[in-house]
Amino acid sequence: MARSVNSIFQLKVALKSSRPQIWRRVLVPSNIPMDELHLVFQAALGWTNSHLHSFKIDSLEYSLSYEPGDLTDLKMLDEYRIPLDSLINKVGTTFEYTYDFGDDWQHTVTFEKRLDVNPDLKYPLCIDGKMACPPEDVGGTYGFAQFRRIMRNPQHREYAVYTEWVGYVFDPERCDFSRFAKDLKKLQQQAAIERYLG
Repeated sequence: MARSVNSIFQLKVALKSSRPQIWRRVLVPSNIPMDELHLVFQAALGWTNSHLHSFKIDSLEYSLSYEPGDLTDLKMLDEYRIPLDSLINKVGTTFEYTYDFGDDWQHTVTFEKRLDVNPDLKYPLCIDGKMACPPEDVGGTYGFAQFRRIMRNPQHREYAVYTEWVGYVFDPERCDFSRFAKDLKKLQQQAAIERYLG
């Protein structure tokens, strides 16, 4: 870890509209910046950071600024480098995380536990979860329900089209976060390049 960390926050991020619920449990440094927490959630859930996002904590909303004035128009605050523990510090606190304002994937994030730092572990970590995340650009809750219905039936006339579009055989029961560290590193590198170019 590049920064001094006093404790680890265990967070559960759960997709609101999913039945059965799609969720992941992550361990993050208590002072992780919110822009980095966004990337942790992206890697844990299987998103690709291809769309805008926001955090809503109490009555305030946070996001990243991409153009001058855009957050003012959206009535949001800049999340860049704001430490998580400056916004939440009480176990049991919940807040909202929204990804892709078109598909409108809304998540509830719960601060489940405060842990001591384990010097043998490299944080952030994704330690648990359930169910496969919706593919990017599937069309929100309605589109995902239709996608799942088609993917459960290989005889469906659109099955081959959807399989080719998604690029893999979709298993709604599969929760694979074995690539979490690799995916997070890739997302961090892309974000650093975008900040440099921006």
